[in-house]
Amino acid sequence: MFRFEVHQKFEEPMHSLSVILTTILVSVGLVFHAHATADPEIKLNRFNWILGTQTFGPKYQFTDQHPLLETANVIEEMGASIVKFALGPVSKKDPPLPAEINSLLTIARDHPPHRSVLDKDFAFYVLWLDAFAHRDWHKGFSSTARDAEYREVYELVSYLLKTYSGSGKTFYLGHWEGDGMLRHTVSREDDARVTPEAVQGMIDWLNTRQQAVDDAKRDTPHSEVNAWHYTEVNHVVLARDENRPALVNRVLPSVAVDFVSYSAYDAANEGDPENLKSALDYIESKLEKKQGISGKRVFIGEYGFPLIRGGGKKRTPIEQDTMSRVIMRAGLEWGCPYVLYWELYNNEVSPDGSQIGFWMIDDKGEKQPIFRTHQAFFDWGKSFVASWLQRNGRAPKDSEFRSAAVVFLSR
Repeated sequence: MFRFEVHQKFEEPMHSLSVILTTILVSVGLVFHAHATADPEIKLNRFNWILGTQTFGPKYQFTDQHPLLETANVIEEMGASIVKFALGPVSKKDPPLPAEINSLLTIARDHPPHRSVLDKDFAFYVLWLDAFAHRDWHKGFSSTARDAEYREVYELVSYLLKTYSGSGKTFYLGHWEGDGMLRHTVSREDDARVTPEAVQGMIDWLNTRQQAVDDAKRDTPHSEVNAWHYTEVNHVVLARDENRPALVNRVLPSVAVDFVSYSAYDAANEGDPENLKSALDYIESKLEKKQGISGKRVFIGEYGFPLIRGGGKKRTPIEQDTMSRVIMRAGLEWGCPYVLYWELYNNEVSPDGSQIGFWMIDDKGEKQPIFRTHQAFFDWGKSFVASWLQRNGRAPKDSEFRSAAVVFLSR
């Protein structure tokens, strides 16, 4: 999936790390499904470091900026090349949108915080799309609903391709945990929610979105920018082990999505990397083949270990970091395009108002070990790629970068 090909020879001597890194990014295709521009000022975050994080509904902040913009700034400063967020408010506690923001297009184009983050130097964007024209599909997806959904997604993708043509950006457009929508919980009682009507409705919904993305890419002149569509699964183990109904085994085989995001708590929380890899294999086995995409197409869209667990049990920040490293290494070894930690600032509180601890930075502003691990990883990655080029005259292959990354995270 990650192909690093040298497009020109390096003929001039390189005397500094900054020159080496700039040459790498300008001279070789280091971005995933999109090539960097030949801009000498291009930033290092055009490289896909695979690891990253996200921002949804933070329960605290430290500036007077919009929370999306504040958190995106921190993620960028940390060194990440990817950011994940929602096009729209995640909860009723998020700042309300102005009345004139009434579509996915207008929120991307006209809402200053979202537009500012889209304009940033991130190379990769993973976005939740909740179309303003959304219609429930559980009892079937009507032609009226299909037309509205199609039009809204098509207009957004066309806008992104036009606006960011030449930027080297790649956009992944999808949704929140699909099994939460299809079947709700892992309870056996909720198996009954996966009715034939709901399954067909979700199939039609996802295929409508995919068609809108494909058609916009076909119809919109663009270069060095790309957009892909994904669905997100989250109840995979019950389908794999018991063949109980879920998105992965009832819906996924019938949709032509480009990628799948795995909200991986059901496998990751076991702490067994082989169990996680098995779940990833199972998801990949259900995907339709697609022309134009090589390599693995399942990424870890969420994993995380809160400090406060069920029953009031607690874990330490060091334990949080240690457990997260297991998931990072497993995702790198398996070949995940991305492995995304949940999340920068905590978004959940217990009934007594205390923070659950799904964070990289706590509510006092203290950077946790998991933040330091990511920051150190990005710093190491930049140095590693520069040194590799200096020694070998080429950028590292995907397998070479991943192997070295696993060793780094094992320290």
